[in-house]
Amino acid sequence: MIIVIANQKGGVGKTTTAFNLSSALAFMGKDVLLVDTDPQAHSTVSCVNNPSQYDKSLYDVLVNSTEKIKDVVVKSSVPGLEVAISKISMAKLEPILLTEIDGHYRLRDVIEPVRKKYDFILIDTPPTLGLITINALVAANYIIIPIQSSYLSMEGTNDLLDTIDKVRKNINAKLEILGVVITLHDKRTNIAKDAVNRIKNAFGNKVFKTIISKSVKLEESPAYRESIFTYAPYSVGALQYKKLAEEVDRRAKK
Repeated sequence: MIIVIANQKGGVGKTTTAFNLSSALAFMGKDVLLVDTDPQAHSTVSCVNNPSQYDKSLYDVLVNSTEKIKDVVVKSSVPGLEVAISKISMAKLEPILLTEIDGHYRLRDVIEPVRKKYDFILIDTPPTLGLITINALVAANYIIIPIQSSYLSMEGTNDLLDTIDKVRKNINAKLEILGVVITLHDKRTNIAKDAVNRIKNAFGNKVFKTIISKSVKLEESPAYRESIFTYAPYSVGALQYKKLAEEVDRRAKK
């Protein structure tokens, strides 16, 4: 099962969701691979000790056919969760892929040899709709869209949905929206409540029942290279991501 976490709008809790959802699934006993395709490498630095010690990253695998993804997969701070690490070199990837006839398929092809090793493969993406994100959509079975419960929450969503539709029609007919997760929610504000209603009206039953609240603990945990489940195991954030993982697992089995 390959799930891409994507939204071209930045600051919506995409990497927080990718990391903590991956961690929650791992704590449920699943074998999980988190593939970090973002040049900022936030998923990598959130859970890999001293990532600079590794000479190669996903970039090397995607540009050189002799490199294998298993050689850039490392153990994370979470038992059962492994990470295909990213580095800033990923920022050089898109111009290279644009010149290649198989540029849209590289990520799918490099994941294929390890696909059966894991119960879940989650892909964290950059906050753009460029060729890296397209690669992730081509490789995936499902997409989860994090949307912040804010005034501008739906901004750019139509562009993402159009891109998903084009990928589905032209390259990956199996791609489905697994769900929309509302993030960074502050239930005290009317704006947030209105945003939740607008998101639910737009996406209907695709919206996960679990809403992720705005949380200082969720913001702090990556600095200690910990998931929310070890940094603050009894926090609201830990409970919510556990429930989200259970929803994801149920939907993925249908």
